[in-house]
Amino acid sequence: MTQETLSFQAEVSKLLDIVVHSLYSDRRIFLRELISNASDACDKLRYEGLTQPALLEGDGEFRIHLSVDPDAGTMTIADNGIGMDRQDLIDNLGTIARSGTQAFSEALKAQTEKKGDVSLIGQFGVGFYSAFMVADRVSVATRKAGETEGWNWVSDGKGAFTIEETADVSRGASITLHMREDAKEFLEEFKLRSIVKTYSDHIAIPVDFIASPREGEEAKEPERLNEASALWTRPRDQITPEQYTEFYHHVSHGFDEPWHTLHYRAEGVLEYTGLLFVPGQKPFDLFTPERKPRVKLYVNRVFITDDCEELLPSYLRFVRGIVDSSDLPLNVSREMLQDDPRLRKIKGGLTKRLLDDLAKRARDDEEDYLTFWENFGAVLKEGIYEDFERKDDLVKMARFRTTASDKPVSLETVVGRMKEGQTALYYVTGDDASALARSPQVEGFVARGIEVLLLTDPIDEFWVGAVPNVMDKPLKSVAQGGGDLDALPLQDDAKEAESKAESTPAEEGKIDGLIARLKVALGDAVADVMVSKRLTGSPVCLVAQDGAMSLHLQKLLRQANQDSPLPSDRVLEINTRHAVIKALAERAAGDGEGVDDAAHLLLDQARILEGELPSDPVTFAKRLTDAMAKGLV
Repeated sequence: MTQETLSFQAEVSKLLDIVVHSLYSDRRIFLRELISNASDACDKLRYEGLTQPALLEGDGEFRIHLSVDPDAGTMTIADNGIGMDRQDLIDNLGTIARSGTQAFSEALKAQTEKKGDVSLIGQFGVGFYSAFMVADRVSVATRKAGETEGWNWVSDGKGAFTIEETADVSRGASITLHMREDAKEFLEEFKLRSIVKTYSDHIAIPVDFIASPREGEEAKEPERLNEASALWTRPRDQITPEQYTEFYHHVSHGFDEPWHTLHYRAEGVLEYTGLLFVPGQKPFDLFTPERKPRVKLYVNRVFITDDCEELLPSYLRFVRGIVDSSDLPLNVSREMLQDDPRLRKIKGGLTKRLLDDLAKRARDDEEDYLTFWENFGAVLKEGIYEDFERKDDLVKMARFRTTASDKPVSLETVVGRMKEGQTALYYVTGDDASALARSPQVEGFVARGIEVLLLTDPIDEFWVGAVPNVMDKPLKSVAQGGGDLDALPLQDDAKEAESKAESTPAEEGKIDGLIARLKVALGDAVADVMVSKRLTGSPVCLVAQDGAMSLHLQKLLRQANQDSPLPSDRVLEINTRHAVIKALAERAAGDGEGVDDAAHLLLDQARILEGELPSDPVTFAKRLTDAMAKGLV
């Protein structure tokens, strides 16, 4: 077959430039990534060979060979794993197969703005490209297990690569790096030994160094560079924090430090070992629609799958690590995993142990726990909605910003700060906590010293319905709690006296007349107009009708469906103590001039405060200009 020249996917070309010029601060990482990929290839073939022994070709002893040729200036990393065919080479080395274009582009942009941050690179499955940090040309000779033809892939990392069929290629992959002049130090044997010992000692596949014989010398025996035993099988007191961190890097393809490490062995009716890590930074795919956990499953140290959805609930999908069981069959299939009661027991045990650990971290160091919560709280709250069995535990672990605290606090803390006479906990939902704290909807609560939860994650719209009570206190939206405010006094004595001042029948009649006029002027744009008990400083606000979905949820649904119209089940509440409303009531009782335009201006103002645009921006601008002109003339 003739040689083909193909272009990299556009995102790969951008990535290669960043990798070579600015991304990695420690170039030793390239060897860790290539050895990790070789280990994964061996694990995959080991599993496939359980059901298809012919793929092993009589060679089931997996190994990774590392060799250098100082005279030629090359380094080779070879494995006898599953290998690649032509399409695999294009998919794995020519595109960003794992990330998806949009997610990759967004993360790539963030990376370029934060030089030296390498936390995302491996998560895209692109650790291979780190080879171009030290090599000006990379070649890959590979043959896929079970196939006869081999392939050569070659690239200088500058926008294109070549592929051609070749013969006499061993099963697996052999990656040869033609080292840059400024990277020849990595051809020194002592340096390679140090790198492998530091970064790849935990790899369960043997990594052997094959020294190039000097002229006149016989070939030397391969030298083992790593311990080649599964890290999770070693006693915990024999594993250093650095070894745990490097194993985390291996299983997560990340470069951050793990925030929490859980390593334990369950014994009894069901035996298994879990080595789990909570990342120190958010994985890029935290909110992908699949919501898949990323924990590897092993059976008796044999790799089975790297995305076993049956090991942890989806609200713990940020966790990385491995689970190794001796009670599952080696030939377990995906269908068997889904229905196996032993997996359900392991899932229950892992989830309980991990949540117990997180709760302990919260008790021991609240400040440190808040770091975790900022990263993963939005995901953990999904469990309040989905996991009925552990709902109460997750509620206790949750932290929230409030109108009284910029720092997230527990619901137990909020309950302990409730005002005398307050009978419920209140919350408001939206996109931004600081904007919610200034929202007209919470004015009446803040004016009475009532702390309101500021809920800004989309999942907040759902879990609150699953938690009707917290510590025997009902949980209510501020839109539902307006009627409760009469029982509590305002903190400002002047405003309290004003609120208790009785209106004359004439004043009440003018307000009734204004409400009737506003309803006519606004028509179907609102479901009702009514006097507000929650407003203290703003003239108007929008709330949902009783029993209707919140304004924020309506907004989220409209964002998902851009063609959906504004809902008509909203209520416009007016503050009868506000000067604008009083003046409009007088005007409506008189000639009524300008009341209709003012009604639409007030409604659009309320929409803007909810983070929306006016229904008709051009007409809104004209009405606002006319009102300003009349006020200035």
